[in-house]
Amino acid sequence: MSRKRVDAVVIGRNEGARLVACLASLRGKVGRIVYVDSGSTDDSVAVATAAGAEVVMLDMDQPFTAARARNAGLDRLQDAEFVQLLDGDCTIQPGWISDASAYLSTRPGLAVVCGRRREIAPEASVYNRLIDREWDTPVGSAKACGGDALMRMSALREVGGYDATLIAGEEPDLCLRLRAAGWGIWRLDGEMTLHDAGLTRFRQWWRRARRAGHAFAEGAARHGGGPERHWVDETFRALLWGAALPVVIVLGSLICPLALLGTLIYPAQVLRLARKSRDWQWAFFNVLGKFPEAQGALGYYLQRLRGRKQGLIEYK
Repeated sequence: MSRKRVDAVVIGRNEGARLVACLASLRGKVGRIVYVDSGSTDDSVAVATAAGAEVVMLDMDQPFTAARARNAGLDRLQDAEFVQLLDGDCTIQPGWISDASAYLSTRPGLAVVCGRRREIAPEASVYNRLIDREWDTPVGSAKACGGDALMRMSALREVGGYDATLIAGEEPDLCLRLRAAGWGIWRLDGEMTLHDAGLTRFRQWWRRARRAGHAFAEGAARHGGGPERHWVDETFRALLWGAALPVVIVLGSLICPLALLGTLIYPAQVLRLARKSRDWQWAFFNVLGKFPEAQGALGYYLQRLRGRKQGLIEYK
């Protein structure tokens, strides 16, 4: 398949040198590159222009979401057959575009192919390592992809693209709608992108987990009634471990101080998960993460009751 049949959409804000590397990694591998900028105050627009990308500058008077930015880029590529979606803090691995586009071109029932996204510096912090582990998903048929993926434009047009109102979880939402329309999602056993998360502080990790909790709750509210019970279990676990059990333990301790022994359920859960996964760090943060996830889920419900939309939960 000709490489010219693959175009790219890159989204970013104030990515600096990461955007330079991102655009350079696409050079010669795709036809058109559309860079969608969301209010950068650095030289991102100039960098993208110099790299030969078509620049779309979002109107920041409207609520920003990554989904909205991706849709704006896709709107510029209506005549494309395949499009590589990419975040501005990522670089494409050599061989990915040609291998993935060849795979997609011979399987007309697939809408999306993705591969292994790796963190560029997992050794820099425990948070980076956890993210790298999170992205190591099973090869084969998949329910969803992440922000980086090669997609079939006709399939995206059929389902209306991304839901621009979502502040998180937009890819699983898109993939769920694609699969409901009869399309397939496939995870290839190949290196796709390198990502620079740059998570070095606990506060960043907490906010990212809170964002995930919001996505779980909103995803379950939108699609949880379907046969897949989309993110219902994830929302339930977050609310159980991160909200319900702490409330029960605290209220119980007002009646009987021995109820405080209930807090031992948390280290017991860490031990159980660690023995199963053989990864103590992952087990610890998996359990601890239920607290910010519950915060995010409860925040979604509160804003919904107020008739408001949650603003961005940024962690970088």
